Amino acid sequence: QVHLVESGGGLVQPEGSLRLSCAASGFTFSSYTMSWYRHYPQKERELVARISSDGKWTDYGDSVEGRFTISRDNEKKMVYLQMNGLKPADTAVYYCGAADLYYKPPNTWGQGTQVTVSS
Repeated sequence: QVHLVESGGGLVQPEGSLRLSCAASGFTFSSYTMSWYRHYPQKERELVARISSDGKWTDYGDSVEGRFTISRDNEKKMVYLQMNGLKPADTAVYYCGAADLYYKPPNTWGQGTQVTVSS
């Protein structure tokens, strides 16, 4: 059974840092592009970051470029999102997703983890 489980969300002050983790199971993790999306109320999910199956290629949403870093560990079947310089506008539910092609939207999602940036 395909499963993605996010963790690491929480409340953080502006300019603080958080590291999100996503644990994968039930599929050949090393063959899939992994991504992080975020969802604001009454808006569609937006891409935060994406990493290729071998970890060689990444891309980021414009609003997080230079502040967030995506990485993966194929042996552990984990994907991470290091978030630095957090802003109140980063407050959202963050989802981990898996896709079989780099530019395809994910077809498998985790349950999401809440990130709140507030003083």
